[in-house]
Amino acid sequence: MPQRTLIRDATVVLPGETARTSVLIEGGRIARVDAAPHTRADEVVEAAGLHLLPGVIDDQVHFRDPGLTHKEDLRTGSRACAAGGVTSFLEMPNTVPQTVTVEALAAKLDRASRRCIVNYGFYIGATTENLDELVRATRTPGIKIFIGSSTGNMLVDDQECLEAIFAETTLPITAHCEDEATVRANAAALTPPLAIEDHSRIRDHRAAVTATLRAIDLAMRHRHRFHVLHVSTADEVAILAKQNDLITAEACPHHLFLDTSDYARLGTLAQMNPSLKTAHDRAALWRGLASGAIQILATDHAPHTLEEKRAPYPASPSGVPAVELFLPLMLNEVNRGRCTLQDLAGWMSDGPARIWDIVDKGRIEPGYDADLVLVDMAKERQVRNEDQHCMCGWTPWHGTRLQGWPVRTWVGGRTVFADGRVATEPRGRELVFDHPRGGYWATRD
Repeated sequence: MPQRTLIRDATVVLPGETARTSVLIEGGRIARVDAAPHTRADEVVEAAGLHLLPGVIDDQVHFRDPGLTHKEDLRTGSRACAAGGVTSFLEMPNTVPQTVTVEALAAKLDRASRRCIVNYGFYIGATTENLDELVRATRTPGIKIFIGSSTGNMLVDDQECLEAIFAETTLPITAHCEDEATVRANAAALTPPLAIEDHSRIRDHRAAVTATLRAIDLAMRHRHRFHVLHVSTADEVAILAKQNDLITAEACPHHLFLDTSDYARLGTLAQMNPSLKTAHDRAALWRGLASGAIQILATDHAPHTLEEKRAPYPASPSGVPAVELFLPLMLNEVNRGRCTLQDLAGWMSDGPARIWDIVDKGRIEPGYDADLVLVDMAKERQVRNEDQHCMCGWTPWHGTRLQGWPVRTWVGGRTVFADGRVATEPRGRELVFDHPRGGYWATRD
């Protein structure tokens, strides 16, 4: 008989409501969400006073594996996920080698099956010359294009190449949107030596808005589903508010919680692409989430060693780690009254599953996979660099005190994090994508 686990007397965040009840897990799936409190089970988890949420799906991480594993690898990155209540991740293709062929995608999936504590999926990356690979790719959430902020053949800003990708492929497309010509012109106009504050002058509002408009135009003309990664400006929020069901978008914690004033405190630790923008832009992102112009959240977890990050600008690399603190940062905002647990379930679980057509993920409902996170909304803790599970061992939120923390995480009904300890054996499975389902705007059964 399959293992049965009863999560008893939790406050459960369900689609459309929150209810105090018990959830029964059987065979890795949610069997009942209104189980009797004395239902027979192999394991009973007493959850009175705690909240049960669907596991977080982070649709934008860089786990650096293979090729750059001195920064992070699939094992350490997925351990950080488990500790943070993230039960599934989608990883970007700019590893070494790049994930730009069907064979490279298969190799990465095989590698993940032997390393990942949580569930996994991998984008296939667009280049200037791999259209045939993009057309025949399966087992992927979609196609990632770097319209700016990349090098070599993964920088795809040639209009003819972009037109062909949007016209001739069927997978959902997502992109890093910063206009390369604008970035280069801005950099050329500045007089060295440059300071970290110049990063937001080089990668300015115009660079982000120009590339986002260009990508949306391509998507609309070719009737192709398109997802805008890491929105950073108020102008983009206004643009997104006018779009139809082909276009979705996301915001990241560094753009929600940091702005250009934080360079003075954090220096190059606050360097990322797209760059930090103003407090006005930060406020607009929150309004965009509340209004639905932005549908989901993701981390853009992009770790580098502390030695690399502390190099003088512009030798310092862009990117910050965030996957382990993603949920705690947002739970703290729930405690502050800025949003609700229902909001988080939509932005961080159900929404990503809908956008990327992920099968049986993102909700606490019978028949769905038992990817769950139990959180203590009263627990307070100070963030410390030395407590991080990611390999780089630092965070821009070091010293921040947060209220609301994961205390237990399940992947496929199996515990991967509890009592401060993370599982050491691979527990994750390859995510399944049902792209004909129709994406975020389609009604879920």
